Amino acid sequence: MVNNMKATTIILAALAGTVIFTSCEKVSPAGVLMAGTAVEDRVKMSNQYYKEYLDEYKVDLVLDEYTFLVGSDSHITTDPGRMDEMFAIGLEARDLLYAHLGDIADTKVEYYITLDSLVKKAKERYVDKLYAKNSRGFYYPREDVEGAEDYNMTYDEINFPFHPVVGNHDITHNGWALWSNIFHSSFYEFPVLVLLENGELAIDRFIFLDTASGTLGRTQVDLIEAGVLDGSEGYTYRHTFVFGHTNIFRPSSFEFASTFSREETFFLLDQFDKWNASIVFCGHVHKWDERVYNNVYYLTLDSMSERNSPNPGDYLVRIHVLKDGSIEIERVHMNYVAKN
Repeated sequence: MVNNMKATTIILAALAGTVIFTSCEKVSPAGVLMAGTAVEDRVKMSNQYYKEYLDEYKVDLVLDEYTFLVGSDSHITTDPGRMDEMFAIGLEARDLLYAHLGDIADTKVEYYITLDSLVKKAKERYVDKLYAKNSRGFYYPREDVEGAEDYNMTYDEINFPFHPVVGNHDITHNGWALWSNIFHSSFYEFPVLVLLENGELAIDRFIFLDTASGTLGRTQVDLIEAGVLDGSEGYTYRHTFVFGHTNIFRPSSFEFASTFSREETFFLLDQFDKWNASIVFCGHVHKWDERVYNNVYYLTLDSMSERNSPNPGDYLVRIHVLKDGSIEIERVHMNYVAKN
């Protein structure tokens, strides 16, 4: 997804007007509640980008089985160590993709410059490990040596498989301009095609929702009801994985409840059932929670931020989609400790 990212100087130029809103050292309470770009506008912009740049969301054919990594609430400021560790863990394990459940950084221009640089370096490591150049200077997957000369892939055409959703901290103080400049769309879906041992093809679906404002908004509901995220007509999906920021259920009576209206909560629960969702991932409350409702598994992740979770711990999850179609969930340990 993170492809053709603009240079840092472009970020600064495009966002010169937002600096006055992000110059404070800490995010203010008012900023947490008041986003600079409403969900209606974010979803309209996201859907337009998604329709025009579908190639950025394509995933190569997978053989038999795969894994993907999920983290949440990294709240990057000056030290992006945990986010960098997530990329390293995913690359080492050859995870198919890395998903992030929002609040990737606190809203300040400097923090997004750090984030932009981090993602670019992570892509460089990803390409260096998984791709090589043929005699014509084009990239090809290292495991496809026999077909190397047939590839015409440039560096920019290689999709770094990092797929974040937008969180409430990502949109405060006009932060949507910062977030969308790097990641573009907060509302999209893509299929993963799996070639099984028996030669049959299975299709799994990944859906990303914009819940950063604690509401879906009318536009997003309308698009969902219109089937924008339903994939190609006529296909049967084996698994559907849904990613959003705002939690549906609260982990305990002492934790924040969902901010969705009652009508939207019922709509989401019904829609997840219609999609036959296997797992719905949420973040936001910085607290682990897992439960099953109406045959859908809901998983809320703890914060992977070294400020919120200073000690090493199991802050990531790896989802194993096995050859027989079954799913296993592995909690993944993070060791990074913040620098003094």
